[in-house]
This record gives sequence, C-alpha cells and structure tokens, in this order.
Amino acid sequence: MAVVFKGESMKKLIIAGFMVLSVAGCIATPSVKPSTQDEIVEIRLPVGYIPNVQFAPLYVAMEKGYFTAENINVTLDYSFETDAVALLGAGELQFAIASGEQVLLARAQEIPIVYVMAWYQNYPVAVASKAGNGMLQPDDLKGKTIGIPILSGASYIGLRAILDAGGLSENDVMLKTIGFNQVEMLATDRVDAVVVYIANEPVVLKSQGYPTDLIRVDDYLTLVSNGLITNENTLTDNPDLVKRMVRAILNGISDAIADPEGAYRISEKYVETLAQADEIVQKQVLDQSIELWKGPRLGFSDPIAWSNMLTVLKSMGLLKKEIDAIQAFTNDFLP
Repeated sequence: MAVVFKGESMKKLIIAGFMVLSVAGCIATPSVKPSTQDEIVEIRLPVGYIPNVQFAPLYVAMEKGYFTAENINVTLDYSFETDAVALLGAGELQFAIASGEQVLLARAQEIPIVYVMAWYQNYPVAVASKAGNGMLQPDDLKGKTIGIPILSGASYIGLRAILDAGGLSENDVMLKTIGFNQVEMLATDRVDAVVVYIANEPVVLKSQGYPTDLIRVDDYLTLVSNGLITNENTLTDNPDLVKRMVRAILNGISDAIADPEGAYRISEKYVETLAQADEIVQKQVLDQSIELWKGPRLGFSDPIAWSNMLTVLKSMGLLKKEIDAIQAFTNDFLP
C-alpha cells in the first residue's frame, strides 16, 4: 500500500534513518596495518544493491585480473542490511560504494569517511512521467502525485533538487512512498510521475510500451553520486592500498565504456539472473549507465557538486552542523 507523506513528516523519517550513524561515530577506529604491494589484501566491498549489470565495471575488473594485479582479492557484498558507512567509520571495513550525501551526513555525525573516487560523473536520478502528459520541466510537477521508492537516499535528494529548481516545495506536490514499484505504478496510472534511476526504470517502461519524459536532476544542478569511499585511517596508514583500489576500479570502468558488449558478457558470469533476462533491455540499461559514468577525467570529484550537495542537504534540514565539504572528498588518489 502506498503511504502518503507531506512536509515535516518526511524530514523526520530521513533524519531518523541516519541516527544509527551517530553510534558508529563514538566507536574508536582501530589502526589499520599498512599493506605492501606483495601482500594479498582481502576486501569486502558493499555495493548497496543486488547483482546487476550496472556493476559491470567491478565484474570486468575482477574477470580481467585488475584487482589481482594490485594484489587485492575483492568480495562483493550485496546485502541491504550492511550498514557500510557505520562499519567503515568503525574500521570494520576499508572500502564501500556509497553516494555523496551519505558521506556528508556521516561526517556531520563525526564518522571519519572520505570519498576517494567518483564512479558516476552524472547524477542518475530523474522524475519520469508518461510521454505527452506535459511534465517536461520542474514547475510542471506542481499539484502532481509523485511516487518515490523511499524517503531517503539519492532518490529523495534528487527529487528535492528538482522541486527546488522549479521553485516548488514538498507541499506543492503529493508524494507517495511506493517501494521499488515505479514501473507498475506509472504504467497503471496510480501516480502522475515517479522518481527513477535514469538507467533502469525508463528503459523497462519503454520496453513495455510506455515511453517517458524525464526531468533530470543533472540538467538543473550538479550533484555528487555514487563512488568509492574509505576511512581516514586507511588514507593515513595505507595510502598505497587506496591508490591500487582506485586504479583497479577505474580500469574496469574504462574497459566497460570502451567495450560494452564484452562487459555485458562478463557480467553474465556474475549475475545469475542475466541469462534469463531480456537481453535487449539489459544492454540498454548498461548503455544508459555508461553514459552516466563518462566524463573528461574518470574518477574525478567536482568541488562544485560537493558544494551543491551540501546546500541541498542544508535546505532539507538534514544538516544542522557546519561541515567542510572539501574534507569529505579527495582527488589525490586518481592515476
């Protein structure tokens, strides 16, 4: 059942979602033993989602031996229950894939994590509506019912940025929490629009005969999306490991961009459901993802995007404490 929220109730829910992080901020981070190039380092890498073709660069890096060449053995952690940010801050993990807002919100809770490599160069969130329904720019959303998976994370941040771009507030629209059922909810007209990941739901909707119009966050505001994060102890005690990890993943991203077909075939070995999926649709998902990864310099974090993200979080009332966005990321470990 869809749940309708407006105004302050949404703010309270998303803040509550980050309360657990304050506990981790009180945990002393243990010292990490520096590794050498000759040691095999075991890395458990939380990615925050199920096995999916959108993780093709990681599969390529594993299959082509880019991690092995750096003496790193990576195990991907797909568990939704893994609180990667808290574990990373507590020193239980050395790396994770996470989005920019998670880093800023964690640092506001004094959790010492740092974003060291941007995976997505373009913010992947948009508001989708059925083509021809007249929702082409942010102010067209006024008075509309919008389905959103959850009231947190990149989807919620992206929606707020779009509403702000149109001079709208949450009170100008009706939000329904719908879980990850955007395709069904829009196809059956139970909502006017849905918050989506550009590379996923619009592709599926089109394949089912429902082309969409998209209002993309990135057309209005540059924000920080998913990338590789680590903790300050690892940066200080083991900078060479950070550099090697970044290099291996960037090699995987570069290869996936250069050879989508090869990346797709490699992904089939790591994603069990891919063989039974619609290959045309899944290849389009990969193609759209690649467009989001591309940039003049792979891995680069744009300081403007971090400043914008900080502003959005403050406007949402999620950051009560002043923090320095510059300390939340670094480009020093890029090749």
